[in-house]
Amino acid sequence: MTDQVNADPAELAKFSELAHRWWDLESEFRPLHEINPLRLEWIEGLAPIAGKRVLDVGCGGGILADSMARKGAEVLGIDLADKALKVAQLHALEASTQGVKYREVSVETLAAEQPGSFDVVTCMEMLEHVPQPASVVRACAELVKPGGWVFFSTINRNAKAFLLAIVGAEYVLGMLPRGTHEYQKMIRPSELAAHCRAAGLDLRHTRGLEHNPLTRRYWLSADTSVNYMFATRKPG
Repeated sequence: MTDQVNADPAELAKFSELAHRWWDLESEFRPLHEINPLRLEWIEGLAPIAGKRVLDVGCGGGILADSMARKGAEVLGIDLADKALKVAQLHALEASTQGVKYREVSVETLAAEQPGSFDVVTCMEMLEHVPQPASVVRACAELVKPGGWVFFSTINRNAKAFLLAIVGAEYVLGMLPRGTHEYQKMIRPSELAAHCRAAGLDLRHTRGLEHNPLTRRYWLSADTSVNYMFATRKPG
């Protein structure tokens, strides 16, 4: 890794070690599988993706990218964790998923190569894992076409989020591996909104994602105090 790449080598190593478990529905990635339909439905409700060119930034093992391709989108998933990308590629072959490709490249590099090339850009659960989230937001804005949508999801930074997303999910319930999230890297909605404004993106919608650990049910709400999503649009 070079100093120019906006990535934390420790974070990449962390997810590479777990790469073989991305598509194990009983693994550490089970929550991602369970919330994926909610996210996909929300994205589609605002920006129908069938026949559209879609970029999934920080795609990991391809959970969201694969499901968007199955909705008829032409999807490119990018990540810097090579083992996770190989798992994503293998799954696409095994599941015969059409319309999805994967590439090991940073979002900043791709933005320099292909500005204004995508109808929709998604960047889910990635901003809290990079040293410079504003750089990712800016690159996403450069990659989307005028009038296109950019979707983000991340975790708020406050006492409630610390208790639920780190202490509860990682240490008490064991839903995620310990050390998955670092409190200081979490991002307040006001901070993400500022990054979006600076990148020329208009914030159109916000949604919170809530979870009941007893029933293992997830749902979308107006509560953005822990997990939340932004729908932004580039002026046409």
